[in-house]
Amino acid sequence: MPMIDVNGTTLHYIDEGPRAAPCLVMSPSMFFDVRMFSAQSDALSDRYRIVRYDHRGQGDSARHQRDELDMDTLTDDAAALIEALELAPVVFVGNSMGGFVGLRLAARRPDLLRSVVVMGTSADVEEQAEAMDGLVDALSEHGIEAVLDGVLQFMMGDTTLMNPKRADVLAEVTALLKTRTPEYADAAWHIAHRKSILDELPSIKVPLLVVAGTEDHTYPPVKSEQIAGLVSHAELVYMPETGHVHAMENPDEVTALLERHLAAVLEQRIE
Repeated sequence: MPMIDVNGTTLHYIDEGPRAAPCLVMSPSMFFDVRMFSAQSDALSDRYRIVRYDHRGQGDSARHQRDELDMDTLTDDAAALIEALELAPVVFVGNSMGGFVGLRLAARRPDLLRSVVVMGTSADVEEQAEAMDGLVDALSEHGIEAVLDGVLQFMMGDTTLMNPKRADVLAEVTALLKTRTPEYADAAWHIAHRKSILDELPSIKVPLLVVAGTEDHTYPPVKSEQIAGLVSHAELVYMPETGHVHAMENPDEVTALLERHLAAVLEQRIE
């Protein structure tokens, strides 16, 4: 299991594909890990270098106290990972929490980036902070079973929750969530209490693709529209029948979207 020491932590990561190829770094949502982007890595790693990693405090990465799990620290972790593995410039792909990191990198460390793709994320403060705090308290005191139904409602779109054709996706996510232990509450706390970076968005110069799931219960399309409205060159894409976990709920469409984005960014680079 590949591990790397960066920025005062130890991160678990998977590094696949040709080392000299353009690189994508994939950063998952809260509660998820490297498995979130397995389908995309399987589809793209014959042509691109794909690095997936677990945030500190989650997956197989090192555990930390609550005050060491804030979004700025997670952003510094990602930058340090890119630098340590000599990956730059990368296409950074982030879902939700990974998107929090991606937007901060775009504003603060454009030297490391070829472009950024964010899915189901927000640049604003948490509007559902009270509900998140309740989830955090229950998770910390009683474990994941106490909040499992609520987390699934946050994460999954209506199509995934109700359509038998996506029963395997729902089962996979449910099984993953059931492995999450009470200390995940420390990372989740920082979602509820993160700071807005809306004022940083106009400074973003790297290409930015913003993807909104039309059934996202956590960060509905208005949050993606807010981001795109503050970054003049951003491309905004709506993904139908998709909730908060784009890469797993709609894997083929996410892969196709990444392929189109890569083709456009790399062509632009050549020109």
